[in-house]
Amino acid sequence: MSNKTSKKVFRVVYFNQDEVFELYASKVYSSELYGFIEVENWLFGERSQLLVDPAEEKLKGEFAGVSRSFIPMTSIIRIDEVEQQGTAKISSGKSGGTVASFPRPPVKTDR
Repeated sequence: MSNKTSKKVFRVVYFNQDEVFELYASKVYSSELYGFIEVENWLFGERSQLLVDPAEEKLKGEFAGVSRSFIPMTSIIRIDEVEQQGTAKISSGKSGGTVASFPRPPVKTDR
């Protein structure tokens, strides 16, 4: 039996408005809202370095004051339990990579 005294860390990678977000959190589970994943306790690097990563700072600002996020399952690319936290990133979802979003029904604008 392993002696795990450290907290769990999850890497959550998902689509958000044509961008791919890679973030870290300590709690990830199925939501009571059907079709959503619930993510709590976003983890961002508390670095006292002179170098500042603009992508991570943008994500810190976007998630400032957010206690819990509900991410649609169709937006999730992958969720991994990792040994240690990495750097949060944003990348373009249109880079010609091998990841494709799940097809969504067209949105009707007239009622």
